[in-house]
Amino acid sequence: MDYVKLGSSDLEVSKVCMGTMTFGQQNTEKEGVEQLNLAFDQYGINFLDTAELYPVPSKAETQGMTDKTVAEFLKGRRREEVVLATKVCGKSQMDYFPRKEKTTTSLTKEQILYSVDKSLERLGTDHIDLLQLHWPDRYVGSMFGQADFTPSQVREAVPFEETLEALQILIEKGKVRYAGVSNESPFGVCSMIELAKQSPDLYPRIVSIQNSYSLVVRKDFESGLAESCYHHKVGLLPYSPLAGGSLTGKYAIKEDVPENCRYKMFPGFMDRYYGSQNEKATIAYAEIAKDKGLTPTQVRVALVSNAFAHVSDFISFPSLRSLGAIIVNTSLQLSSDIKAYDIKLDEATLKEIDQVYKLYTDPTKFA
Repeated sequence: MDYVKLGSSDLEVSKVCMGTMTFGQQNTEKEGVEQLNLAFDQYGINFLDTAELYPVPSKAETQGMTDKTVAEFLKGRRREEVVLATKVCGKSQMDYFPRKEKTTTSLTKEQILYSVDKSLERLGTDHIDLLQLHWPDRYVGSMFGQADFTPSQVREAVPFEETLEALQILIEKGKVRYAGVSNESPFGVCSMIELAKQSPDLYPRIVSIQNSYSLVVRKDFESGLAESCYHHKVGLLPYSPLAGGSLTGKYAIKEDVPENCRYKMFPGFMDRYYGSQNEKATIAYAEIAKDKGLTPTQVRVALVSNAFAHVSDFISFPSLRSLGAIIVNTSLQLSSDIKAYDIKLDEATLKEIDQVYKLYTDPTKFA
């Protein structure tokens, strides 16, 4: 396993991060602990990612169960061996979340402080290594398959200053080591970095961004965020490198999706991968993989790990290195996925992939 520094922080993390969002929904506690033990003991993965929202789809009866699985795993570890990341929810109507009788989640100072205390309690630890804002409090567009930014949708939101002040308080109290964002835009990244530069005693500098990034979701990051992250030393944690499982090739056609698949379990959330050009793009990428004697999964893991040809210099910059992927799998799938990180794609294969990208640049958004 290779290890890299995360953004401008001193966190030394494995190039693979274990995602946990199905623990408590599609995976039992026992299965979750088994996967984490396998990842840490056999493959040297020291980095895991959870969230107060998990497991998904979020509902009152399961909220927080993922953290309980992580807590069980942590009982058998020295805390300093694990880099633990979690997230606090952005603005949403979820009245079953622990928010002191609030009916919505939001990134206010009060809610962030309260949320972190509850996360620490569930996780059974005294600190979080990386606390991320799960999604912005404001309207941003281009999030979870939404349409691009539309000015008429802009709404009142918690100011960056209030949110960052809460994060600074948590860092000063020793409850959080570093702060990051998720599902963010170039405007959000640059605004928060600028505030931290102007008032470093009041606001922490964000060190990472966790956004969707895959063969079929490249444009949002590469067309603007890549430049912002490069200049501000913000590390990328790409999630959903399999595009919700569609890039395995198994579920390329909607009619072939089994009942226990994520597409059927998360009504509406996975629609971006159907009724769009994503099906055609997935089939095209699968054909390239077949011609090279690789599985579609191996190709997508190798691509996210090694990066695309024209951004490889950015991704491999030591303080900005992509961690490859945040992955969620069964124990059997986990082994093959991790081994795929060592696959090196040749220039000819990368050029073929780039041709498909030019044809299907933003396939999950446009029908």
